[in-house]
Amino acid sequence: MEYRRLGNSGLQVSALSLGSWLTFGKQIGDDIAEKLMILAYENGVNFFDNAEIYARGQSEIVMGKILKKVNWKRSSYLVSSKAFFGDGGQKPNQRGLSRKHLTEACHAALKRLQVDYLDLYFCHRPDKTTPTVETVRTMNTLIEQGKILYWGTSEWSAQEVMEAHMIAEKYGLIGPTMEQPQYNMFHRNKVEVEYDQIYKTVGLGTTIWSPLASGVLTDKYLNEFPEGTRLGMEGLDWLKERSLTPERLEKVRELNKLALELDTSLAKLAIAWCLKNEDVSTVILGASKPHHLEETLASTDILEKITDEVTEKIEEILGNQPEKPPF
Repeated sequence: MEYRRLGNSGLQVSALSLGSWLTFGKQIGDDIAEKLMILAYENGVNFFDNAEIYARGQSEIVMGKILKKVNWKRSSYLVSSKAFFGDGGQKPNQRGLSRKHLTEACHAALKRLQVDYLDLYFCHRPDKTTPTVETVRTMNTLIEQGKILYWGTSEWSAQEVMEAHMIAEKYGLIGPTMEQPQYNMFHRNKVEVEYDQIYKTVGLGTTIWSPLASGVLTDKYLNEFPEGTRLGMEGLDWLKERSLTPERLEKVRELNKLALELDTSLAKLAIAWCLKNEDVSTVILGASKPHHLEETLASTDILEKITDEVTEKIEEILGNQPEKPPF
């Protein structure tokens, strides 16, 4: 396993990590979740990603029970939570990035995960109703209290991230270390263009999610729609309609041909493509079956196959290379 620094921090994070969105506490049984975590850990993964909203808190409960049972040294792994959406409560202060919710959500995550501190704590979305200075001060306080070690954002704009850093610098507070954006062959602009300057100015780290575009960048949707996939889950019709367009599937077929020519799978090719981006600190993997995770954990093995020539072929197929500003 390769380890990368999280932005300009001293924290080392495995290039591949394991996330629990849509799986832990929902799509899979607790026994499978345990097998996935052990498999990941034994293959060098040291970061496990979670959030208060995942299965309305149940995902963190499942992960916490597993961490308690396996009893790994706390210094050997990183665990995260994210706050904004809440864990199901509908009252006014049960979501958002106010001091009240961030503090209570942190305490709840610590309890569910059965840990004394969170290594990474994310603001899951920007909150237009809370002053950014309140959010930054709250995160700084949680760090000073030893409840979190690093804080970051998820799906914030570059402008919003920089505003947080400017506030932190003005008041002598700690700004966000990392951002968790979606990044894959079909979703590129934010990571490759929008954040381009802040990698250099503040050393932003990235823990990217959906490297397989919700499973579209695999061979499972090339023919008939399979059963038991996340795009077939109740309530995710919007994701299915957005992800499985005829144009996108045609590109997936071409990418699959290229993967076969390279004697690998499309899933491994798609993840290795993300890893080739030096601004990616870690790629969060999702899996509902151990053999799927075994496959994607081997993606680092094919990094050398993604030569300049192969990258050019991928760009020809995708036809969506973002154009960077001329400066």
